[in-house]
Amino acid sequence: MNSAPLPVRIYTPESPLAHPAQLWREMLSDLWAGRELAWRLAVRDISAQYRQSVLGVLWALIIPLANTAVWLFLTGTRVVQVAATPTPYPVFVFTGTLLWSILIDALNAPLQQVNANKALLAKINFPREALILTGIYQTLFNAAIKLGILLLVLPVLGVQPGWGGLLIPVGVLALVLTGTALGLAITPLGVLYGDIGRGIPLITQFLMYLSPVVFPLATTGWTGTLMRLNPLTPLILNARAWFTGQPPQLLGGWALAVAGSAVLLLLVWMVYRLAMPILIERMSA
Repeated sequence: MNSAPLPVRIYTPESPLAHPAQLWREMLSDLWAGRELAWRLAVRDISAQYRQSVLGVLWALIIPLANTAVWLFLTGTRVVQVAATPTPYPVFVFTGTLLWSILIDALNAPLQQVNANKALLAKINFPREALILTGIYQTLFNAAIKLGILLLVLPVLGVQPGWGGLLIPVGVLALVLTGTALGLAITPLGVLYGDIGRGIPLITQFLMYLSPVVFPLATTGWTGTLMRLNPLTPLILNARAWFTGQPPQLLGGWALAVAGSAVLLLLVWMVYRLAMPILIERMSA
């Protein structure tokens, strides 16, 4: 019985950037080759995440629900004044915080996967793209739980997605794409410097207030200008609109944000690929 020939990889001191076409072919080849390993790692991590938890998959909703309760308390006691929203404020803030949590899950996933698999990276030569796919699989799994429960809750609250509901997967995938691109961009530095990982919650908290997550889109003043310049704004606006049956807004900005995220992902994927040998060397030192 003839066995398949083993792949041959030649290592040279020449920079991979000297042959960009070959570099991209190898990247795509490793992405495809790492898909099964990524799936197994994702199943392992998801099982470990929920196996020792009493509440199980409900943890996927606890943080959005807690954020919603806090903001309902602040607005109900008039500590914070919020302008009129296109949907009832409980629906507005709950959908906003849930969509934001999907974006943050995608942003954190690449760095978390690399840090969690340092020992594996140092000992075994496998397609590094598998770690990126693992993070995407986990993000999509958690997102599916959140969105499934949300779609069951919205009709009870009197909100129907309508025909726009067919675009819900598009809105969610756009958030995952953007979060993955941003997360992969900071991964090389995050592996070298722990301050990066610690600073992510501070930065994302600030960004949340510049996005229409718990506040409606401002139309005047410097706040309105910053919100409109924020590329995350159209992503949140339209994902929420498709959930709640509202007309989409800033579709041009949404398309530009998605296209920019796709280009960024390709660029930072290449940086990640080139940086991994250096990072693995630092991990093994």
